[in-house]
Amino acid sequence: MALVPTTETDGAVFTEVDMGSSDSSSTVRATVVQASTIFYDTPATLDKAERLLAEAASLGSQLVVFPEAFIGGYPRGSNFGVTIGNRTLKGKEDFRKYHAAAINVPGPEVDRLAAMAGKYKVFLVMGVIERDGYTLYCTVLFFDNQGCYLGKHRKLMPTALERIIWGFGDGSNIPVFDTPIGKIGAAICWENKMPLLRTAMYAKGIEIYCAPTADSRDVWQASMTHIALEGGCFVLSANQFCRRKDYPAPPEYVFSGTDEEELTPESVVCAGGSVIISPSGAVLAGPNYDGEALITADLDLGEIARAKFDFDVVGHYARPEVLSLIVRDEPTTPVSFTSDGSHK
Repeated sequence: MALVPTTETDGAVFTEVDMGSSDSSSTVRATVVQASTIFYDTPATLDKAERLLAEAASLGSQLVVFPEAFIGGYPRGSNFGVTIGNRTLKGKEDFRKYHAAAINVPGPEVDRLAAMAGKYKVFLVMGVIERDGYTLYCTVLFFDNQGCYLGKHRKLMPTALERIIWGFGDGSNIPVFDTPIGKIGAAICWENKMPLLRTAMYAKGIEIYCAPTADSRDVWQASMTHIALEGGCFVLSANQFCRRKDYPAPPEYVFSGTDEEELTPESVVCAGGSVIISPSGAVLAGPNYDGEALITADLDLGEIARAKFDFDVVGHYARPEVLSLIVRDEPTTPVSFTSDGSHK
């Protein structure tokens, strides 16, 4: 498949792959979205998501994957006023605003995302910040092309300081959905480095492995290529491209660990690197470090069988009598009530 020359539309870069003469019955056109949240403004971010979704649909995309925390925002550079033994009043107010920008699942924002997926007839994978009471989760939501909400994955292990603002997912929400375009699932950012989590997803038969992320380093590409080869699956990694101006100005929002005075509104604070990789490890589109973009490629699903012939990590290349994995997939809750009725 040959790359079509890059074009620009309304400031976004579209990298397409020529469909050529492939059998359309075994080919899926997929897009990863590389764009920034409108921070602290969830309604405006939803509007932006719909514009991007419409543009992806106009390319003929059947599957569209958005970055980690696109709805609700990735609080890059913020420390929420935390030091060991102390939390500042400003940091607590920062969390209040971040909590207000998150969404309930289910809720009206989920309904709107479902309606978008149905309107544009696409399967949608969306990174959100989920609000469950007063705990937040970094979550991925899945929707089918008929406008139905399929389910969610909560990030199992937030990384470093993320653990002060996000709760932990459990084994009950590591889904792989069997859809007409393939078996779709997701792992978020550095939990992609967790080999046992990947193995659980391989065991569920994942074919289109979505990896929303906030990691724009070059070394991230090595991880994505490894997963594609290890799992014999397509890997679709979507990251935000953000400049300083995409976040509130100081002193409302301060990038800790940097000299804020040296940052200009145009300073790049997350360079993207969104990419689509085949089961053979070939880069089909991306990585893009140039700006907001729709990165699009055709996925020849026949590549999965060809890759699995070489290496099937939970099939003919497994040794369960030597190495095995147990996944505890029941929901974990801090409080259980023995009565069948609802509690008050």
